[in-house]
Amino acid sequence: MNQASAIDVKQLGKVGVLFGGRSAEREVSLMSGAGVLAALKSHGVDAHGFDTGERSLAELAAEQFDRVFIALHGRFGEDGSLQGALEQLGIPYTGSGVMACSVGMDKVYTKMIWLMHQLPTPKYAVLDDSSDLAKVAAELGLPLIVKPPHEGSSIGITTVNEASAFQAAYDIAAGLDDSVLAEEFIKGREFTVAILGKGATARALPPIEIVAPQGNYDYQNKYFTDDTQYFCPPQLDGAIIAEMERIALAAYRALGCEGWGRVDVLMRTADSALFLLEVNTSPGMTGHSLVPMAARAEGTSYEDLCLEIVAGASLKMHKGQR
Repeated sequence: MNQASAIDVKQLGKVGVLFGGRSAEREVSLMSGAGVLAALKSHGVDAHGFDTGERSLAELAAEQFDRVFIALHGRFGEDGSLQGALEQLGIPYTGSGVMACSVGMDKVYTKMIWLMHQLPTPKYAVLDDSSDLAKVAAELGLPLIVKPPHEGSSIGITTVNEASAFQAAYDIAAGLDDSVLAEEFIKGREFTVAILGKGATARALPPIEIVAPQGNYDYQNKYFTDDTQYFCPPQLDGAIIAEMERIALAAYRALGCEGWGRVDVLMRTADSALFLLEVNTSPGMTGHSLVPMAARAEGTSYEDLCLEIVAGASLKMHKGQR
């Protein structure tokens, strides 16, 4: 698949790598940004780091970047707000546009759209302070998952095994978000599918199976330990892999994603049924991250992947205007 060799680095111009930011995922973004910046420089790209958590939009405009690589995760970087500012400034950027990022960052609206497209996703309920938690537990069954719908990197997620623990889980998520998502617990295996491209030409990279200690793929096990195991490609029947890639691509396209992204999928142990969990429109690019891992399985290095992604930077709302 190596498309990096066909890219004229000089045509990319001055490239900004946007990282850091102000979200709960700032620490991860700093690692992603450092990796991307080093990768682009290794190809001779005129690349410069820019921490959006410490510098203003006015400073961003003054840098006169010809394009930017968004290595931000979570709010104010992955939720459409920064993408809208870049559209206003006329700076081409990597990844999806305003609408896809905004919807993809909201796990509830993502589910609504997927269900409209008849794509499988776990049953859920949206909670607030007036919700009858006992009724929700009865409807979804125990255990269940409680999470803040606008956070990523497993921040604020709790598995509720007993009804008595539901309130505490709700309080944790509510401390991070205006609403709370309760979701059916799917007992099974966890996978992720990285995707590159747009629309009909978007393509899935080999799926990765994630096997975390005690099945707990939390913030620590995602980024800071070596205890989690990854299998790419996974040990699965070819037909299941094909179906996993199909629904991941359908999920990505349904939200209007483009450039690159990652779709998380569960496979239920009881019957091998597949369920879509969420989409990441600005995935991690750290040493533990999954998109680079999937690319390597196809023979593409981290450095070449970064170059391919930044070469696809574009404006989405007014193409051709600068």
